[in-house]
Amino acid sequence: MMVRGPIRAAGWAFPLCRRYDGGGLQGPRGGCLAGFVILLSLFLSGLPLWAQHSGHDQTSGHEEVITDHEHHGVVGSPSGWEGSIAGIAYSEFNHHLTGMLVVIIGLSELRHALATRFWAWTRLLLPGALFTAGSFLLIWSDHNAWPIGSLSFMQTFFGSDQEIFQHKSYGLLSLTVGAIELLRRFGQIRHAVWVTPLPLFAIIGGLMLFAHSHGDHPSAHQIAMGHAMMGTMAVTAGSSKLLADWLRSPSNAGFPKWELPWACLILLIGIQLLMYSE
Repeated sequence: MMVRGPIRAAGWAFPLCRRYDGGGLQGPRGGCLAGFVILLSLFLSGLPLWAQHSGHDQTSGHEEVITDHEHHGVVGSPSGWEGSIAGIAYSEFNHHLTGMLVVIIGLSELRHALATRFWAWTRLLLPGALFTAGSFLLIWSDHNAWPIGSLSFMQTFFGSDQEIFQHKSYGLLSLTVGAIELLRRFGQIRHAVWVTPLPLFAIIGGLMLFAHSHGDHPSAHQIAMGHAMMGTMAVTAGSSKLLADWLRSPSNAGFPKWELPWACLILLIGIQLLMYSE
């Protein structure tokens, strides 16, 4: 007779190598995995501390970080953040970290599109990456915005700076969709309507990129072109995902013809973010 240890008996332990066979993740095992995802998200969302401090260390004595609401300073001015050494370092780190998370989402969706059997916990990569990205954007997206900068909550979310507003909107949408996807993967919400927020997020986010501006920046044209490319891929990816979900039926477990471009395009967006430079 096998004697169960205290951890196993309490239901806290789970096999990391258990493979996903299409069922939901429920019970204590699913709770442990959810806790792991949340802890990992909190850890990753704290990484920008390094970026902020290293960026400030690179500034020269005459370069000051502005504290008023309009953070798009004139290029080359002593108080301008956009285009400064610190501003470029901070922005590039933000894009690269986001790119890493988007690559994780793309790889997770590629596994699903190819119907590859893999460890069960990999189903939580997508919601975990969305939680991390959402937390990161809400806190660290802009150096002078709430809650880390001089701007108040009202100035951040209801001021005239569209770039800050878009960053915070991305954060809120990412957290919301991440929560929905986490509940779906635990089998808590099963109605077909809950599959639409994820592709709609990709479409809405892609459209927002066409109007996303870094203000008076020396590489403004290059940045705008990159955003347009990512926006086009995001809208196409989201549309493919919507088609895949709409064409799914009880007799057809999926529609790989449209799931594959969704996953591949998301992966390409992540790679482009990893290569982002100003």
